[in-house]
Amino acid sequence: MKLRTLLAVSTLFASLAMPMAASALDVNLTADLPSVDVMHDGQKVTIMRNQDQKSTINPDFAKTSRKCPPFCIQPGELATGVDTIGELEIIHYLKKMSDGDKTIMVVDSRTPDWVEKGTIPGAVNIPWDKLNIGQSDPITVQEILEKHFGVRNQDGFYMFDNAKTVVMFCNGPWCGQSPTNIKGLLKIGYPANKIKWYRGGMQDWEALGLTTAKLAK
Repeated sequence: MKLRTLLAVSTLFASLAMPMAASALDVNLTADLPSVDVMHDGQKVTIMRNQDQKSTINPDFAKTSRKCPPFCIQPGELATGVDTIGELEIIHYLKKMSDGDKTIMVVDSRTPDWVEKGTIPGAVNIPWDKLNIGQSDPITVQEILEKHFGVRNQDGFYMFDNAKTVVMFCNGPWCGQSPTNIKGLLKIGYPANKIKWYRGGMQDWEALGLTTAKLAK
């Protein structure tokens, strides 16, 4: 991971840790950071870890084996220039979004049936099959690119000068939904440095006992 990303995350977490003493919780995010507040569907949600130290993983993510294909193990590096990130980094992006940074969007690429069970607070659901470039309805894809990602269409060409940094995830290291979307975005010229991939997805998020939220009905 690039040094500037590490420094940004470290600086953010150092500042966030000041208001609340680390001893306020038994299970913190890091040694110095108990929790982080983000906005989800217009409401403040506190991202923290499950305080029940006897808690076990959500059964939805307890399976060790799924048929491959399609549920094959994803690589650590998905594409050149696309950063693979972890939990602290995605929390960093969520916090920036909640503080009003409109240049970032955290995207849950899963289908609605999975999202209804819970998502990462602050994430926006854009189902992968709606953004499956080359397979989905081109008008739908263009609407997503323009409305959500800040991409302009000029004379039939996509312009990425004001494109957002998109942080994408799905169900985990065995899930191909967000990787499919990321590869599609790269094919149409989306800048690789504006795409971040949380490889661990909901599998790792749930395994760490992190807060989940449901989308507003």
